This record gives sequence, C-alpha cells and structure tokens, in this order.
Amino acid sequence: MSERTNEEWVADLQTEGPPRKDAIEALLTRLERGVYYYLSQERSDLSDRSTEQLHQMAEDFAQDALLKVLDNLDSFRGESQFTTWASKIAMRVAISELRRARFKDYSLDYLTVGGELMPSITSLAISPDSVPPPERYTEQQDVLAIVDEAIESALTERQRIALTAYAIDGVPLEEIALRMNTNRNALYKLLHDARLKLKYYMESHGLSLDYILDLF
Repeated sequence: MSERTNEEWVADLQTEGPPRKDAIEALLTRLERGVYYYLSQERSDLSDRSTEQLHQMAEDFAQDALLKVLDNLDSFRGESQFTTWASKIAMRVAISELRRARFKDYSLDYLTVGGELMPSITSLAISPDSVPPPERYTEQQDVLAIVDEAIESALTERQRIALTAYAIDGVPLEEIALRMNTNRNALYKLLHDARLKLKYYMESHGLSLDYILDLF
C-alpha cells in the first residue's frame, strides 16, 4: 500500500471498520519503531536495559501515544506530515514517562530530619570532584559553610525543600509541585523568593554571586 496522505490518515483513523484498524496498526508500528530508536540510540542512561526491555518500553509508550493521537486528531492542522506530528507526540510521551519513572520513588521527606536540612545534600553534594590547591579548597569550604547556613537559617522549610530538590537533586518542577501539593506558578514564586533570600544573605556576608561562581 502506498503512503497515506495527511487527509487519508485522519480519515482512516476517524472512520470505523477495516480502514481504521489498518491505520491504527500501521501508525502503532511506526511509533514503536521511532520510540525504540530513541530509547536504544539516544538515551545513554538506558544502556543497561536489554533489547527485550527496551522493546517493551517502546510498545508501552507507543500505546499511550496512540491514545493521545486519537484523542487529539481534531488539533492536527496539516502543517507537517501526519506521521511527524504523531511521532512528536510519542517522543513527548516517552520523555515524560522516563522522567516520571526516574523520580517515582523520590521522596521530599529525606530532605529534612527533625526540620533540619540533611548535610549530605548540601555541602557534600556540591563539593568539587577534584581537590583544588589547599588555600582554594579551604576558601571553598568556608563559602559552602555559609551557603549551608544560609539555606538553613534564611529559608522557610518549604523553600529549603523546594530549592534543594530543584537546584541540587535536579527534580523536575512538575514532580516537586506534585509532591508539595502545589502548582507550578506557586512553586516558581517559592523558588524565586528563596533565591532572593539566599542572594541577600550571601551579600550580607560580603559574598557576591560573581565571586562564588568564580571560586567554583
């Protein structure tokens, strides 16, 4: 069968009977193939997964993407090839699911013990990988101690948790918002206020941002 046009893809997927079944099977095959290539060739963090595992992941992500495509057929404007449009949806599904899986077991509870920020994720987590000259290392540790003190004393507990999860642990904003029972806009403001407090605290101790960045 020759390649479907954009109009034929949409028409076949919106109809009933054999044409719709054939179109769904063809599209699902395309999406699985594209997602598998992405997982196996462009995601180095999945290099420890077996071929069977990657194929299963690709199948699951493609199934989810297919449902999204079918639910959003009315939004397709024909500005690109239909298969390109559908593939972009599949990539977004894969990236979103991989991000969600990465932080599935992440808990904000470990960031605090009795209301105090755990030291292992502040100075220890951001210590340099290679030890610099003794004088510079001592200076860095002094500054890190002030940073720890600033995080502990200048921020509220919610600001500490949000900033540490985002800036140090690299948790996506949507995941932090979900676990803190807030929304993205409120989280933006929380992080903005936390950064301002840290900035003012560091400046009150004679430490400018340029100096800190240069030191590390």
